[in-house]
Amino acid sequence: MPAPRRTGRAAGIATGWLADLMFGDPSRGHPVAMFGRGAALFERLTYADTRRAGVVHTAALIGALGATGVLVERATGRAGQVGVAAVTAPATFVALGGTSLARTGDQMAAHLNAGDLDSARRLLPSLCGRDPSVLDAEGLTRAALESVAENTSDAHVAPALWGALGGVPAILVYRGANTLDAMIGHRSSRYTRFGWAAARLDDAANYLAARVTGALVVVCAPVVGGSPLGAWRAWRSDAARHPSPNAGVVEAAFAGALGVRLGGPTQYAHELEIRPTLGDGPAPKTSDLARAVRLSRAVQAAAAIVAVVLSVAVRTGRRASPPS
Repeated sequence: MPAPRRTGRAAGIATGWLADLMFGDPSRGHPVAMFGRGAALFERLTYADTRRAGVVHTAALIGALGATGVLVERATGRAGQVGVAAVTAPATFVALGGTSLARTGDQMAAHLNAGDLDSARRLLPSLCGRDPSVLDAEGLTRAALESVAENTSDAHVAPALWGALGGVPAILVYRGANTLDAMIGHRSSRYTRFGWAAARLDDAANYLAARVTGALVVVCAPVVGGSPLGAWRAWRSDAARHPSPNAGVVEAAFAGALGVRLGGPTQYAHELEIRPTLGDGPAPKTSDLARAVRLSRAVQAAAAIVAVVLSVAVRTGRRASPPS
């Protein structure tokens, strides 16, 4: 990719991140929500209790997003740096969810500090898919902290990195894959087979980002009075025991950085999972959730800087033609 277009991509990622920092997710008409509604309607046509049907469903939707991204970049790329920035910025803004994640984490901490468990239970589904009705204050705190950790990678680091590496098509494909995983990737009786492809695609799409996030947690831990060495040790010793190849990395790093213990019995609407423990500290308190949110914000800022630098450095596509 010619240098002016790489600069335009970097400017677009920076602008999209700043927009997310200022505004967060729009409350109405969010394109990701619109994609989700379209995917749900499409599922009525494609659903069957087989992996093959799930592959067709996932490939069709993700392929459409990728093709849209390619067409948009080609249509505006002729304008050079300005055109690339003009399409990368809104795509980045739409894909990032880090600011809304942090705001929701802060709201959870406030409800728990006030002892308002009913409000905390009502808010939890906006963070994760666990059954809040069976959780006490300690369970709500752990669920929220684990969700803040995992989604720091999924909702911010991953889309920023994919934008740096592949521009608008990669951003759209990543966000689509992550949305489909949230919709059909869980192990319920309906989606064990149909959602297999979406879950595996999301695992692959988040593999690099989870490890970059883990490294940034190590670097940023002192911002919240945390331990870089503790984050590294928990990552290396505990992450591989987690059922997710990616969430385990990030949750373990957060646990070690904050000096708390995560994992254990985890109740979802469709099943109870007995997860291994991550970290060797005590169960997290509400103050630890607040620290986790601050750590997430620090990691998000560091990831945005990494993505901007990477987008300038990476070379993709054909080399620029020499002047005639």
